[in-house]
Amino acid sequence: MGKVEQELIESPGEVNFQTTEMAFQKIMRKIQFQLESFFIRKGILLLMIGFLLGRALILAKLTPFSLPFFASVYVIKKDRAPLALIGLITGAATLSLANAAFTFTITIFFLIVFRISQKWLKNEMKALPFYVAAILGVGKWAESFILFHQLTIYNGMMVGVQACLAFILTLIFLQSIPLFTLYKRRQLLKTEEIVCLIIMLASIMTGTIGWKLYDLSIEHILARYLVMIFAFIAGATVGSTVGVVTGLIFTLASISSFYHMSLLAFTGVLGGLLKEGKKVGVSFGLLIATLLIGMYGEGGGSVKLMLLESAAAIGLFLLTPRALTSRLAKYIPGTPEYTAEQQKYMRKMRDVTAHRVSQFSSVFDALSKSFSQMELLSKEDEGQRELDYFMGNVTAKTCQNCFKKEQCWAKNFATTYTAMEEVIHEMDQNDGSISLRVSREWEKLCSRPKKVYDTISQELTFFQASKKLKRKVHESRKLVADQLMGVSEVMDNFAKEIQRERENYYKQEEQIIEAIQGFGIHIEQVEIYSLEPGNIDIEMAVPFCNGHGECEKLIAPMLTDILGETIVVKKEECASHSGGFCQTTFRSSKAFVVETGFAHAAKDGGLISGDSYSTIELGFGKYALAISDGMGNGERAHYESKETLQLLQKILQSGIEEKVAIKSVNSILSLRTTDEIFSTLDLAMIDLQTAAAKFLKIGSTPSFIKRGHKIIKIQASNLPMGILQEFEVDVVAEQLKAGDLLIMMSDGVFEGPKHVENYDVWMKRKLLELETDDPQEVADLILEEVIRSRADMIDDDMTVAVAKIKHNTPKWASIPVQKLRRQA
Repeated sequence: MGKVEQELIESPGEVNFQTTEMAFQKIMRKIQFQLESFFIRKGILLLMIGFLLGRALILAKLTPFSLPFFASVYVIKKDRAPLALIGLITGAATLSLANAAFTFTITIFFLIVFRISQKWLKNEMKALPFYVAAILGVGKWAESFILFHQLTIYNGMMVGVQACLAFILTLIFLQSIPLFTLYKRRQLLKTEEIVCLIIMLASIMTGTIGWKLYDLSIEHILARYLVMIFAFIAGATVGSTVGVVTGLIFTLASISSFYHMSLLAFTGVLGGLLKEGKKVGVSFGLLIATLLIGMYGEGGGSVKLMLLESAAAIGLFLLTPRALTSRLAKYIPGTPEYTAEQQKYMRKMRDVTAHRVSQFSSVFDALSKSFSQMELLSKEDEGQRELDYFMGNVTAKTCQNCFKKEQCWAKNFATTYTAMEEVIHEMDQNDGSISLRVSREWEKLCSRPKKVYDTISQELTFFQASKKLKRKVHESRKLVADQLMGVSEVMDNFAKEIQRERENYYKQEEQIIEAIQGFGIHIEQVEIYSLEPGNIDIEMAVPFCNGHGECEKLIAPMLTDILGETIVVKKEECASHSGGFCQTTFRSSKAFVVETGFAHAAKDGGLISGDSYSTIELGFGKYALAISDGMGNGERAHYESKETLQLLQKILQSGIEEKVAIKSVNSILSLRTTDEIFSTLDLAMIDLQTAAAKFLKIGSTPSFIKRGHKIIKIQASNLPMGILQEFEVDVVAEQLKAGDLLIMMSDGVFEGPKHVENYDVWMKRKLLELETDDPQEVADLILEEVIRSRADMIDDDMTVAVAKIKHNTPKWASIPVQKLRRQA
């Protein structure tokens, strides 16, 4: 019996429940799809909106909604414009037949004018509000003239008001109608779109003015329901805005609804403040607002009716499915759903970017393998093939017209081939000369030995040049393969870094603010980017302290106690005035620090030394110390050694592994010039978290580690950079300890002492005799000893680099505060 069957037998009820739940969700999704398809795709929603807007009024007599709505639908969704027109005419007919006739006539007039002038329009959207305002103004002016046979100032003002309203409503409908016509909307709502949506919804609800159900006003129920929805979704700010806007629209439609604006605004505020109580809290806010406004504004006679209307709105609100409110919340800025949607989009973009970088990494990896494979394939039969080509060129010029051709190459091919191969090998190895034994054997076989020798000598010149060129091509391919592999690794690591999502540390940020402010230090803002042990990264906005050093002396020690590890100020941007804020970055302190000292001298006391040295701080908690010695002395040697260190620094800081970096520098140095200019490299890389060190020595002298009264020698046996194109880098690993002195030097120092047979013993003895552990003093004393041993003569460039490993002791002790627990 399988595991799945066992689980089915053990928990059949649970399986049946899950199956039923999945089936129910599938049915609900199907119903939702069908409803959306019916109302949105088929345009029934526009028909219903058109019906309500067709009978909506302003000041109980103005109807400015119809033409702006139809024009907006015509421009945005032309195939649904007939449905919108049917809805508008039907709604207008519920007011009066004259109103329906005017709506139809003005719409046809708009279509004629807009279609005629459409070919001259560059931007229909920008021109549409002006067309609608002008056409509605002309239509209302004509209607007033026909009805009253004159145009009074009052009628003219009303026509102007309707034209202005039409202009504004067109702009609003152009923003909000796409929300009702797009079947699947992915982009988030802008602020102006939300405001336009609220105005349009309130305008639509004015079409229900006069509708009653058991003496309950439908428009009041729907308005309160709308305010509760937005207060529940977006809080007090948006809820009060919706209440004010909705109440204002209802007030314009009917002066008797003026008190209703106060009720809706108060409901939005209270509902938003009580939204933490879910739907019950928002409903309670509406009841409180209804009681207060009802008793204050209308007297006890109508409070009962207002409470019943509010109860009906609460019933609708409680019956509203959570899926609908959650879906709407995704489009409103400031809501958790909106933030989650943005984070989802950012994660998607991050994953896409990481995937593209990973693809590029794969491409570079494939190219690197392709170059490497090409080299392997080309080496297999290259030697034999080149010999065959070479021998073919020689025989074409010597044996082709010889009378013994058939005898030598047809009957005795193996003997002739072996003998000529030996002649070619002898002349290649001995600069064109040939031994007596080989010449006698060849002359027994060949009737034209002198001509063969001359031809082979001539062909060898071309062969060696071709061989040198092929070697250069091989070196170039090897360099390209190594570089491509290094770039592939860097990009792969970068793709992994991109996919590391920044965690949300809201709770920890609040705890840090509370702990530090409880200590009496005001901080404005805390942003935590990482709480990973050894890699903590926190940014703060701290008030201007006038140079008193609060960040270093107080905040960093407090964070040290809170987080359980040493925190230091990594970067600080101080405010320019007393009212500003300093932006400070706090990072984890490394367990060790490196203190360095250098001493150098040029040959014969010159100004330019062929040695160069550098310290490199890498972004991975590593510290590099390097010395390079260019071949010879003077400006050219200085340029070579300096160029070596600069190339190495740039490649290491890009994230490429140390061995690949050194091989790349070596290839570049060997390929960029035909001169025999070489450089040595002595590189030490120290991990500041563990004090583990890696030593990479390319043609350099030994280094020494002084640990108390013990001297440890570090050496390797690689040739200088630029001599060999292919070499393996030997890496020597050593665990350093606090208090160790690392001494690195160029050959001018190590081999500098005069009349010394064993340089190792001499250097170890001098190091043991040192009475100081200051790096700079040690470097100066070693250089001085070497120069004195040569009677104050400097016969070569000299450089000494000394590094001391120390525990990183914080400058300020931690300040005890409440501990912060890290979340896993």
